[in-house]
Amino acid sequence: MTPTAPELLAGCAAALAAPPQPEDAGLFIAARMRTVALINGLVAQECADGTMVRVMENAALRALIGMAAPRYGAPFDEAEGIGDGDLSLAALDAANAGLRRLLIGLHEAAEAAVDRRLDHAILKLYREMARRRELRLTPAKAT
Repeated sequence: MTPTAPELLAGCAAALAAPPQPEDAGLFIAARMRTVALINGLVAQECADGTMVRVMENAALRALIGMAAPRYGAPFDEAEGIGDGDLSLAALDAANAGLRRLLIGLHEAAEAAVDRRLDHAILKLYREMARRRELRLTPAKAT
């Protein structure tokens, strides 16, 4: 399961709202607060870039699958019918999941056909998608 930004923020809010127990004093509570801060920082990055990344990724997935559809046929021509919806992260993620399932099937077909050109194009897209989704960890400040 990949938690969503709202789920992560709800967990952070719960961690901050829970009164610390006596056994939580000292280093444990400090570590909890640093963890909450780290998660909030990562969620902020995701919220800042998430929509743009998903729109670009979905377009690249559609283009690559659409380019290969004439050679590999159904169901790859279904990619054009998978829209981005209302551009919420939930709708974009749903479209992305459908497109990724098609891409995985296409990748399997390309490997079976020993289609090196398509295989390399898919691998390049995987790398680019991973690069765009990278989040940066900020170093913890010494206390």
